Amino acid sequence: TAPERPAADSLSAAWLEPGPYTVGQVELTFVDESRRTAANGEAPGAPSRTLPSTLWYPRDYDGDSLPLIVHSHGILSSRTEMPYLMEALASRGYVVVATDYPLTSGGTPGGANAADVVNQPGDVSFLIDSVLALDGADKPFNGPIDGSRIGLSGYSLGGLTTLLSTYHAELRDPRVSAAVAIAGPSAVFAPLFFETTAVPFLAVAGTADALIEYERNAADLTARADNLALVGIEAGSHLGFADIAEPAFRFMETPDSLGCSAVLAALGENPNALFDELGTAAIGVDRGRDLPGICEDVLQPALHPGRQQMITQVAIVSFFESVFSPDGEQRELAAATLTEALAADFAEARVRR
Repeated sequence: TAPERPAADSLSAAWLEPGPYTVGQVELTFVDESRRTAANGEAPGAPSRTLPSTLWYPRDYDGDSLPLIVHSHGILSSRTEMPYLMEALASRGYVVVATDYPLTSGGTPGGANAADVVNQPGDVSFLIDSVLALDGADKPFNGPIDGSRIGLSGYSLGGLTTLLSTYHAELRDPRVSAAVAIAGPSAVFAPLFFETTAVPFLAVAGTADALIEYERNAADLTARADNLALVGIEAGSHLGFADIAEPAFRFMETPDSLGCSAVLAALGENPNALFDELGTAAIGVDRGRDLPGICEDVLQPALHPGRQQMITQVAIVSFFESVFSPDGEQRELAAATLTEALAADFAEARVRR
């Protein structure tokens, strides 16, 4: 029942192997004293935002400087939702940090509140500041972070956080130089939204995603801006991206059925209400666009989650390497993997640029 792997001599197979570095992992807690955490239901607020975080890093790195990736989790999820991706990046010389956001993680007192996504770009910027400031015994990795190689990734609501942190006219962090959204909601964003910067952006999405509909959130992304690329995964589900799906959901025809009720309960009667605080059509946040709901369509049979995660890993690692690798030949190889080899090695992968 294991997923079929690409041919051993293929480019994709090489990107599925660990990189040259062993992976270290450390738990850190960062506290932003400058911003409040709002009250949430019966849970009281706080005068600060506390960010319990996990840092993955190349343990035996001996280069000049390292790129940094900040990963944002989905609603009701946690910072450890995708260790397969975090470890793959760290083994290739990246420092990766992910946090449990104060009001959207699965352990949120009072229940996850998706409306707090408007505050998460500020958390992303604070995490960047905090990792850049690590020093002495608090800094587990060798070498400095390269401030010109800071990237973002995000899954589901975290993909929305990544879009806001990259492109939003008021919330974006100008230090971001490459970004990835995995099953991220983007239907609300008009082409104007993406005009703030030409930062390379990759969306990874499944065509059978019941929570974040593929057609309106992903299929037309490359028509909205020239710097956007899309890897669509035929029959890819929403939960298939999460680490827990492999092998736990191997035998489920429609794993998204597990997520629909939980996410709908967290989002309430109007799942699109969370966009209300993100801005207006004047900056490209256009609630007049055709916005899909959550789990409105009949659930579709899903691809093997292991196969889906392999495509995701190859796409994202090669994308970041095509932008951040200091070696020109490696950048070219990574770009060729993303634009040509991925679809050749996986029949389920569709690549649009």
